[in-house]
Amino acid sequence: MIRDNKILMTEINRIAETAGYLWEKGWAERNGGNISVNLTDCFTPQEIKMQPVESNLPLAIRAEHLKGHIFYVTGTGKRMRYVAREPWSNGALIRISPTGDSYDILAENPIRPTSELPSHLLMHDYLLAEGRQIRVVLHTHPTDIIGLTHCKPLLDSARLTRLLWSMIPECRIIVPRGLGIVGYEIPGTIELARATIEQLKHHDIIVWEKHGILAVGEDIIECFDAIDTLSKSAQIYFSARAAGFEPEGMTDEQLEGLVEPFCLPR
Repeated sequence: MIRDNKILMTEINRIAETAGYLWEKGWAERNGGNISVNLTDCFTPQEIKMQPVESNLPLAIRAEHLKGHIFYVTGTGKRMRYVAREPWSNGALIRISPTGDSYDILAENPIRPTSELPSHLLMHDYLLAEGRQIRVVLHTHPTDIIGLTHCKPLLDSARLTRLLWSMIPECRIIVPRGLGIVGYEIPGTIELARATIEQLKHHDIIVWEKHGILAVGEDIIECFDAIDTLSKSAQIYFSARAAGFEPEGMTDEQLEGLVEPFCLPR
């Protein structure tokens, strides 16, 4: 039984925990947002070959570097609040085929993965090909970050990064590679995924104009924490503006002073 795998269950519980945080934050209205996590390392070679519940389900893309890899993916149309309570009933455990253009469903409940599965797999495939130790792709809808994208002058990576970094020191520390920005694209499309991959060359967190945010990383809680920190910075900015003044923000000298003690990239 899959649920007898303690390493796997630890990871599934962390996914469920994060899904609960997304709902509590108000970032996951209805079935908004999605999660995919590469869990291949949780399985023994024998377990990786387990019999599927459904097999040879076609993919719209070919994942050349993900052949045989196993992922937990939130289910199509499923709510994060229910993923938090019952991750097996609201998510899919899938294995990519040896050809990379189809997948099997492995868990006992044949839940279909999010319709954005091809987009997620394109990103995982790119990151693995680049040798980056990335297991998680997390997409959600933080209200305050989306609000900032409705200000056209802020749709600039350097400017938005500088603004959010300057609100609180932790933001510069926790999001050291800054933010990439992708202009508006129809949600769930391959075009959005490809534009995001271009930004992933330089960043671990990407803001989608008028839509949401995407974070990649080794650990799902760390991905959540990075978005949460950015949201805190946005809240500080909006609080100051609501009080009637433009926040001063940290100076360049103050931000530079964080680099050496925290070993941050420039």
